[in-house]
Amino acid sequence: MGSCNRSCQIWFNSWVCWLEYLILKVSLCSISFISSAFLFCRCGSLLSYSDFRLLACEFFKIVCQRKRPADVAVCEYDAAMSNIFQVLMNISQEFLTKSRMQPMAIDESEYEFGVCICETVVALGSSNMQCILVDGARTSHFLQQMLEYYQHYRIALHFQSLLFWLVALREPSKAKSVARVSGDTSPAGNLGSVGVSSTEKEKKGVSLFITDEIYSTLLDVSFKRMLKKSANSSSSLLELWNEELEGKSDFSNYRTKLLDLIRVIASQRPVIAAANIVQRINVVSGDANQTTKSPQDLDAMVGAQLGLETVVSAIFDGSGDYAKTDHEAKFQIHRTFEGLLQQLLSLKWTEPSLIVIHGHYLDSLGLYLRHYPDVVASVVNKLFELLTSLPITIQQQGPSNNSRQARLQICSSFIRISRAADKALLPHMKNIADTMAYLQGEGRLLRAEHDHLCEAFLIMASSSGIQQQQEVLAWLLEPLNKTWTQVEWQTAYLSDPSGLTDMFADTQFMWSIYHTVTFFEKALKRSGTKRSTTAPQAAITTTTATGYLHPMSSHLSWILPPLLRLLRCIHALWAEPFAQSLTGEIKAAKSMTISEQASLLGETSKPTKGQVAPADGLLDVQREGESKENNIRNWLRGVRDSGYNLIGLAATLGEAFFRCIDGSSVILALMENVQVMEFRHLRQLMHLAVVPLVKYCPAELWQIWTANLLQPIFVHCQQALDYSWSSLLREGRAKVPDSFGNLSGSELKVEVMEEKLLRDLTREVCSVLWVLALPGLNSGLPSLEQLGPVNRIDSSLKSLESFASSSLTGFLMLNVGTALPALRITVEVFSWTDSEAVTKVIPFCGALIHLAVATNRAELRQFVGNDLFSSIIQGLSVELNAVVSAELIGLCREIYLYLSDKDPAPKQVLLSLSDMKQEDLLAFDDCLSKTASPKEQKQHMRSLLLLATGNKLKALASQKTTNIITNVTTRNRGTVAHHGPSAEEEDRIGLAGLS
Repeated sequence: MGSCNRSCQIWFNSWVCWLEYLILKVSLCSISFISSAFLFCRCGSLLSYSDFRLLACEFFKIVCQRKRPADVAVCEYDAAMSNIFQVLMNISQEFLTKSRMQPMAIDESEYEFGVCICETVVALGSSNMQCILVDGARTSHFLQQMLEYYQHYRIALHFQSLLFWLVALREPSKAKSVARVSGDTSPAGNLGSVGVSSTEKEKKGVSLFITDEIYSTLLDVSFKRMLKKSANSSSSLLELWNEELEGKSDFSNYRTKLLDLIRVIASQRPVIAAANIVQRINVVSGDANQTTKSPQDLDAMVGAQLGLETVVSAIFDGSGDYAKTDHEAKFQIHRTFEGLLQQLLSLKWTEPSLIVIHGHYLDSLGLYLRHYPDVVASVVNKLFELLTSLPITIQQQGPSNNSRQARLQICSSFIRISRAADKALLPHMKNIADTMAYLQGEGRLLRAEHDHLCEAFLIMASSSGIQQQQEVLAWLLEPLNKTWTQVEWQTAYLSDPSGLTDMFADTQFMWSIYHTVTFFEKALKRSGTKRSTTAPQAAITTTTATGYLHPMSSHLSWILPPLLRLLRCIHALWAEPFAQSLTGEIKAAKSMTISEQASLLGETSKPTKGQVAPADGLLDVQREGESKENNIRNWLRGVRDSGYNLIGLAATLGEAFFRCIDGSSVILALMENVQVMEFRHLRQLMHLAVVPLVKYCPAELWQIWTANLLQPIFVHCQQALDYSWSSLLREGRAKVPDSFGNLSGSELKVEVMEEKLLRDLTREVCSVLWVLALPGLNSGLPSLEQLGPVNRIDSSLKSLESFASSSLTGFLMLNVGTALPALRITVEVFSWTDSEAVTKVIPFCGALIHLAVATNRAELRQFVGNDLFSSIIQGLSVELNAVVSAELIGLCREIYLYLSDKDPAPKQVLLSLSDMKQEDLLAFDDCLSKTASPKEQKQHMRSLLLLATGNKLKALASQKTTNIITNVTTRNRGTVAHHGPSAEEEDRIGLAGLS
């Protein structure tokens, strides 16, 4: 008996090994389809055996993922895939039938096999649909099975089918004229009898076989699955997304795919999509007279609102497709949405949560209102009715806080409708303005709500031209001008930093200042015309030449001076010795907010579209039960960020900004205390203010603005980054100046946040260097090709001064105090383990190389040929830099090719490498002399560097050992596979220690 068992085990193991061998062979594309019919037959027979079916299914999955190779006869390949199709369809049908008839009889192992079968069938349809489309009956059978998987109560099966339908319905080859015809319910199985050739079927794709019934079913399932499992979910056969099993962040990716499918269907079958979403809204809304809803019903209504927004966007977007829709379809669509709108206008909901949903339903129809403006007045009146039906409350806790948030959400609905409806709202601007004035006069409109409505007003005005914008801005800003420019409050609160601490005692005035600053920011953001950011200098020149004047230009002269004084006082709160004299409450308020900590740890999720953030008005009074410390902390963050952004937005106006205000006052306010700023504040300062100031500054003002702005920030950042990176690389912890507040017992989280702050600041500093190398700011810098042959004589070179007015990088090199710290950062970044920072600094390195080649400045040539060249090679030893290794090799080529004959430094750098020999370098020179191809020269440089370092350059060696199979896509099988975008490097920072 023992011998028999051993024989069975040996037999079993041999089959397993054979299957694993086949999987390896097919994954390496080593199996010929011409001679593999026997293998497919044997593997197909193993699908019936529980011990082997998963491995056999894995084999078929990899085969199905392969597209038709170019070197295989079409008929033989299609015949093989047809055989596989029949095997898989039979097994798949057995599983679906049992799942439908006896769902309780399927255990987890059989369910796991069903998921694998579904994945395999999806792979077959996604990569080899042409083999299925040749037969109408076969295609109908296949699509019916995929539809049944999509309807399946188990989410893993549904999700796999979702991936197929996204691929199938996105086919670019399908004709819109066919897709737009509503009511086309010709059975797919009859297509073969109406003269449609197989070639025509393959060309037009799956769309020929998909009936309106299939479209409708897909929509119905998609709408139902917009929800995730929660405590509010009732027990049902439908398995919803469970965050505990599938992950929190993945749900948003999953729902995005559902919305993508809804969008694709709505663009192809708008009549069906409109009818289905309205039907879904009626189902989830239930009795319109019911004044309260369960949490489960509210979740369903939110999901339906997302569906409505997606359908309306797909039908009425600006692509022009709706204008081409036939008259009958337009009539049906209009009638469907008009009926829905009338239902929404007649609702009398009073609960804050229902009013929020009500408002979102209305603003989801914004694009519909653009095409049918007759009903705009009714929508506007309804939104004001919803707003005034909610009581005004000052208390920030309990039910009253819900009303407060609901009022803000209704105001934000005005913003979204203004953006979507475009010019449809213009005739109603006076009515809106009069209603706003009336409510404000009656004391029935809070400041935050008023600012939201004003922002909506600015959006409306932006669609009517500059003159109308100027009139609207004058009307909105005149009251603020009177209070903002008053000398009394500036003298009391902004004369010195201690005055700001006095302001913190006046809560109402403190928050009025916050709202004033944020409204200025919104006014700049919402007014004017869109400007290209690709060539900033060209854009500024063009707008100046044509006499364009931004509608906010005339207001900057009175907006900016108090703002700069305010920011200067905020910065001084961190400066010694004043920082030591602050009360404990204010000292604690300078620490990081909870939301900032969560963002650094990757624990925050994106807010739902339309959701009002706390900075949008929920903090304009001190919350009961919450410390004043938190209110001051939120105020400091809000005013600082909005102030920086306001300056950055103003800078995009070009000369209208730079010539209306004294540059020294801006630089003093921003840079006076830069050395005591925390990393998070430095990053925001550079991202929101410094980058636009550098990018849009006219060339004749570079000395006044750019040089004085960049010197203190480069000097401080170079020292701070060098210290923190040295600490991280040597001690394993980045030492940063940021205050995290009371986080006792969370040492590991602090370390993660410190590293994230360091990397964020490093990347932002490199972004500034990237801006310095923008082509639009270096128009006078010639390309290496324009400079001529590599061995030209030095007498043809220009002085560095000749580029000072046409190249920002050249101008920077003439200002030693600014250039030296910038160059130190440039060479040091290659030793820091951050490939994103390296990516950002590469263009600046390229500009330096061009300057070194084009000018006769020996110091610059020496720096590029020695320091920069050595640092780039060192950067290739960092494995993470493999993603930019081609660019780094390109820089090495340029340095050696264009500078080695003028300066000995490049050759000395190569000869100093551990395994470099003189004869190797001579052979390299010989290879370069025989080709003018940059591609071949880069390949020679790559080979030389690998040889000279003994294959120790990890960024190059990692590529050398990577085996890439281009026509096979493999991934691990699980209940629901990860389907979101790959995590960016910054999302992985420091988190390895948590695993």
